[in-house]
Amino acid sequence: MAFDSFLGWFSVDMGIDLGTCNTLVCVRGEGIVLNEPSVVAVKRGTNRVLNNGQAVGWSAKEMLGKTPGSISAIRPLKDGVISDFEITEAMLSYFIRKVNGKSRIFGPRVVIAIPSGITAVEKRAVLDSAERAGARRVYLVEEPMAAGIGAGLPIVEPTASMIVDIGGGTTEVAIMSLADIATCESVRVAGDDMDEAIINHMKKTYNLTVGEQTAERIKIEIGSAAPVGEATTMDVRGRDNISGLPRKTVVTSDEIREALQEPIGQIIEAVTRTLERAEPELAADLVDNGITLAGGGALLRGMDVVLANATGLDVKVADDPLTCVARGTAIYLENLEEWKSTMESDLDEV
Repeated sequence: MAFDSFLGWFSVDMGIDLGTCNTLVCVRGEGIVLNEPSVVAVKRGTNRVLNNGQAVGWSAKEMLGKTPGSISAIRPLKDGVISDFEITEAMLSYFIRKVNGKSRIFGPRVVIAIPSGITAVEKRAVLDSAERAGARRVYLVEEPMAAGIGAGLPIVEPTASMIVDIGGGTTEVAIMSLADIATCESVRVAGDDMDEAIINHMKKTYNLTVGEQTAERIKIEIGSAAPVGEATTMDVRGRDNISGLPRKTVVTSDEIREALQEPIGQIIEAVTRTLERAEPELAADLVDNGITLAGGGALLRGMDVVLANATGLDVKVADDPLTCVARGTAIYLENLEEWKSTMESDLDEV
């Protein structure tokens, strides 16, 4: 182990929030050094990444929905887990090389945040992908723990802390105490499902097909979970389902809020189920401590309001909720020697 620490002088140890929509990488002492979409552009019919392996992240996301027949822009993670092993490996390899530098002799030690509800096979896929991408040693930490630490919650104390981490593919709901998870639920309903709900609404209401990026832009600009301020409108462009021609229409924030009710309702149900399973003493703590929201979904206007109405508890949004998990992995890195026995790693039988 001392030799492993010595090798750290010749590599950059990093924490990775391997998300369905975005991958964030942080380095001990430097904070977040990379934040790029989890998208890879490949030559169709192969797993060969375009531009000598450089068509990853932002450059690949710009191609989503706009590729010719010879190119595929792929999101290799679905619902928080790896759906395409080889493409994930290529993406991780690109990000690790970008942060670690090509001149480093040894690969880095890597802490990766994973959804709490994934299977042993899915964990093995993450470990193998990171190892093949160039990591020297891989440690896995559950996303709710990383999010709670990154949000500054007192999770090591004998009091209940509750986190709701709404990402792109999964929503992680957990009650934590004494540096462990007391009860949690991971549901595969999150930001992507909100985008899908908007796409379906545009089809049904306006006979207009819009792409993922347009749906995400609608959600960010005028989407909400509860009425907030005055109703707003937005011009939306897409393809007319009847004529097949490009067309634009105007949508309102009220109708988008209505379209989002189903995925938001499923997230609220997951939160209430988790609260119902909490031990009485932990539930009592939450009356004072409340709920903290993290992840990109926490930025949806009114999300804290609907959760507060459904649970009767105080709900607050963490500072910079998008980076909570990544910041949490950085703190795990800083305490790696002390905490690594609590994490699963490539040395364990997963």
